[in-house]
Amino acid sequence: MFKKLSFSLALIIVSSGAFTQTTTYALDKVHSRLAFEATHFAISHVTGRFANFEVSFKSAKADFSDAVIGMIAEAKSIDTDNDMRDKDLRSEGWFNTEKYTSIEFKSTAFKKITDKSYKLEGIITIRGVSKAIVLDVTYNGKAMNPMSKKNSVGFTITGKLNRKDFGVGTDALESVVGNTIELKSDIELVVDSEVSGKKSTD
Repeated sequence: MFKKLSFSLALIIVSSGAFTQTTTYALDKVHSRLAFEATHFAISHVTGRFANFEVSFKSAKADFSDAVIGMIAEAKSIDTDNDMRDKDLRSEGWFNTEKYTSIEFKSTAFKKITDKSYKLEGIITIRGVSKAIVLDVTYNGKAMNPMSKKNSVGFTITGKLNRKDFGVGTDALESVVGNTIELKSDIELVVDSEVSGKKSTD
C-alpha cells in the first residue's frame, strides 16, 4: 500500500511540472550579425556592425517566454567599411573605446506577443550610460545542424535609440549624422547544454 502511494505521489509531482529543464544556448558567431544604421545628410544610410560580440541565452520554457538574455560587444570592433570613419567613431567624441571598452545589454523581460514575435525589454549601456530599451524580436524558427546534430534557433532583433542620449557624437549635427540609430541584428543560437532542476514555487 505504501509503495503504491509513493508511486502515485511521484507521478503527481512529475506531471505537475515540479522539475524543469533549463536550456543554455551558445552564439553561432559565423551566422550572426550585430548591426546598426544611421542616416547621412538625411539622404542616404550608412550601415555598420560590431565584429566581436557574445550573447548569453537561457530558457526553461519551450516558447522562450522566460528567457534571460545578455549581450556584450567590443566597442573598438565597430566596422562601417571605412577605416577613416571607424577611427573617428572609436575616438573620444564618439564611442571613446579606450575608456569605454564594451557595449552591454541585459534583459529584464522577454514577452511573447505571438508565436513568432516578442518584446525584449532590458538595459543597454553605451559609454557608461545605462538606459532602458524595448526591442522587437522575430523568432525565425529552429533547425538541426546535420554536422553537429544539435538544434539551432534564429532570431531577428530590431529597435531604435538616440545616440545623443548616450553621449555619442554630441557635437555632430543631426543634418550630418542622424540622431536616431536603427538597430538590426540576426542571431543564431545553438543548444549548448540542458540542465534539469526543481521548479520554483514563486
